[in-house]
Amino acid sequence: MFTGIVAELGEVAGVDHHGDAARLTIRGSTEGVALGESIAVNGVCLTVTGILDGTFTADVMGETLSRSGLGALTPGNPVNLERSVRLADRMGGHLVQGHVDATATIIARTPAEHWDQVRITLPDGIARYVVEKGSIAVDGISLTVSALTPPGAVGGWFEVCLIPETLKRTTLGTRQPGEVVNLEVDVIAKYVERMLIIPEGDK
Repeated sequence: MFTGIVAELGEVAGVDHHGDAARLTIRGSTEGVALGESIAVNGVCLTVTGILDGTFTADVMGETLSRSGLGALTPGNPVNLERSVRLADRMGGHLVQGHVDATATIIARTPAEHWDQVRITLPDGIARYVVEKGSIAVDGISLTVSALTPPGAVGGWFEVCLIPETLKRTTLGTRQPGEVVNLEVDVIAKYVERMLIIPEGDK
């Protein structure tokens, strides 16, 4: 479990493809990191399989490669890193599982004097879980939805506003229109929906 508060901007040091799977080597802080622990890489929960010289490795199966943007990573790419939350930690963002629901594309980016507004496509399959002023994880970053597609409009989208800290400490500081990002909606919304649509006797 994560909070969507990115701890560090890491870098892809290597990508080894093995058929329908891959092994990622990520450069970042490894102090206190243990084999088998979970680290979110661009919002995807991965298990640490090796640690060496300021890098860690993680194996990524085909399902994850096909459902997230990790399959497009190449050496030198920056990535958002967050270690799993401890029960005693403050919940700085929102509950994030590291299970990507969909990928989306950045449509537009509008800089302001001290912040940026970013518009991102909203796939039909997850649109019902996204509400204005609600939370969404974009590449593992906990963000507040500032605007949504008007009712009846064609082509779903949502907007987020990025403060200087987010611009400086995460990959969204440099992401441009046309680039793909990972999305994870609020898991509580999915559980509520399931409880509402399943008959009581089948729960």
